[in-house]
Amino acid sequence: MLKQLLILSFSFGLSYLSFGQVESQIITESGTPLEDIYVDGVVKRTLVEEAPVIEYDHVREADVVWERRMWRLIDTREKMNIAFRSPIKPFFSILREIAENGDVAIFRDENFTEPLTVEEIDQKLNRVDTTVVWDPDTYEEKVQVVRNEINWEDIQQFRMKEVWYFDKELSTLRSRILGIGPVLQSIDPDTGELKYQEVLFWIYYPEARYPLARYRVQNGDNDIAPMSWYDLFETRFFASYILKESNPLDLRVKDVFYGYDRAGIDQLLESEKIKAELFNFEHDLWEY
Repeated sequence: MLKQLLILSFSFGLSYLSFGQVESQIITESGTPLEDIYVDGVVKRTLVEEAPVIEYDHVREADVVWERRMWRLIDTREKMNIAFRSPIKPFFSILREIAENGDVAIFRDENFTEPLTVEEIDQKLNRVDTTVVWDPDTYEEKVQVVRNEINWEDIQQFRMKEVWYFDKELSTLRSRILGIGPVLQSIDPDTGELKYQEVLFWIYYPEARYPLARYRVQNGDNDIAPMSWYDLFETRFFASYILKESNPLDLRVKDVFYGYDRAGIDQLLESEKIKAELFNFEHDLWEY
C-alpha cells in the first residue's frame, strides 16, 4: 500500500512539473508583439508601411528640351502645413531620425556635393552650451557643458529645391523635388526681430523617398487616412511660396525687392507671378 502511494505521488509530481513547464513556456516564449494584441483602433494599420515606392520614369537627356529650377519655402505656420508641426510625429523629428540612422546621405550644400560626416551631423542636430551651476558641497559656482537637442518647435520653415522640365517624348511638363532642408531661425528676444536663418542640412529627396514612405502623416480630417510623407510630397499636398528661380545672376526674390516698407508684399506678389508664368508656359504648349 505504501509503495502504491509513493508511485502515485511521484506520478502526480511529474505531471504537475510538466504542466508548470508548459504554462511557463506559453507565457515566456510567445512571439506575438504587444501591438498585435492591443490594437489602438479597429484594425492594425499597415497600408502605409506596405505601400511600395513608385520608381521614377527613365528620362533621356535628349528628351528634356526645357528646364528651370525653383527654390521654395514651406512655412509650417500655414493652415495647410499643420501636419509638419504635429506633436505626435513632427516632420523635423522624422528628418532627425533618418539622418541619425544613416538611412540617407546628409549634405551641407544645396548642390549635394559636400556630404556631412556622422560627427558633423551630430553637431548640426545638437547644440553644446555652457551653464553655471552651484555646487552644494564646495559652495562654489562651476561651469558645466550641456548638450541640448534642437527642439522641433524651433523649426518653423523648410527649404525645398525642385526642378520643372518638359519631356518631349511624353509631351508633358513635370516637376521633381531634389532636396529638402530644415531652417533654424533665431529671434532677438528684446526686439522680436529675426537675427539669422540657417539651413541645418540638405537631404537628397529622390533617396529620402524610401524612408519617408514608412512614416504616416497625421490627418486632421481622417485618422486612418493612409498617407505617408512620400505621398504628401509626391502629390504636392502642401503650401509654399517661391524664394528663387534659376537666373543668370543667381538673384533671389528678396534681392530684387528690399529696402522699403512694401518689400515683403512685393516679394509675395513676385512669387505668385513666377507661379503664373509657369502655369501659362504649360498652357501655351497646347492649341485649343
